[in-house]
Amino acid sequence: MMKKDIIGLTAIVTLKGKTKKKRIKAKIDTGADKSSIDTRLASQLNLGPVIKTRKIWSAHGGMVRPVIKARIKINNKELTSDFTIADRAHMKYKVLIGKNILKKLNVLIDPNKK
Repeated sequence: MMKKDIIGLTAIVTLKGKTKKKRIKAKIDTGADKSSIDTRLASQLNLGPVIKTRKIWSAHGGMVRPVIKARIKINNKELTSDFTIADRAHMKYKVLIGKNILKKLNVLIDPNKK
């Protein structure tokens, strides 16, 4: 059986754009199907292009968001995955890691881990 790494409710990730990269603290959200990145951060890193749109349901209702593919390094694993683009300016974390990435990482989530 393969050993699983343990991560907390946040993780330091590196997002890689075409010419820039940025290390940032991301929120781990097991309730989110898809990962999300702030509009301004995506623009700063020159991420894109938009490959499709997706209807997202949140506490605020349903909305259609653009989707991009981006390279991310998390827990010493680098992968490419889909991210929805959202205005996260009012939120503490500019990146949200959802189940689409968590399933690829082979990790356990410990809410007590800092």
